[in-house]
Amino acid sequence: MNAQDKFSAALGDIALVGILRGLQAHEALPVGRALAATGWTMIEVPLSSPLPLQSIATLAKALPQALVGAGTVLSASQVREVHAVGAQLVVSPNFNFEVVREAVRLGMVCLAGVMTPTEAFGAEAAQASGLKLFPAEMISPAAVKALRAVLNPATVLLPVGGITPQNMGAYRAAGANGFGIGSALYKPGMSADAVAQNAIRFIEAFRGGTAASG
Repeated sequence: MNAQDKFSAALGDIALVGILRGLQAHEALPVGRALAATGWTMIEVPLSSPLPLQSIATLAKALPQALVGAGTVLSASQVREVHAVGAQLVVSPNFNFEVVREAVRLGMVCLAGVMTPTEAFGAEAAQASGLKLFPAEMISPAAVKALRAVLNPATVLLPVGGITPQNMGAYRAAGANGFGIGSALYKPGMSADAVAQNAIRFIEAFRGGTAASG
């Protein structure tokens, strides 16, 4: 499958992006495989991590069924760098037209970081694959509902920052399609088994399981 097909499949199943900030290159394979074993299919390694391109290359090669890519992508040149090592996903903390345009040109999924309606409409017009609502600590479910009311109904909204199994339900009810999960899923040095356990909790909550009311 190409990048867009993988993204569409994930949105229809487990619309969760695993943010592996601080991932060490030697952790990439066990952690990636642990996530994949739970059914998690979207993985982001922020470029602020140690040797991020090495980790991304390892994950992309080992998990061809997954949508693997980079976070904290701030320039078009970084888009090209991550694409060259096999990344199919670009995630930014902000909306940068050049980043979105380059990712689209290369056939990558691009999640642009936005916080305001102006940014959201700009990213939508630039053909971003989805909007990363960041930081979600400052974007309440009520704000998501207000954005959903004015944006194209097909626009993908993914709150990121402070998301827990307990607050996912309120965001989904407000119109969020999925989420990016960072330190609540993975912290540097965490074992692959621990990451898998966290992943399962989030999947259960996303699907409306018992963790959602815990």
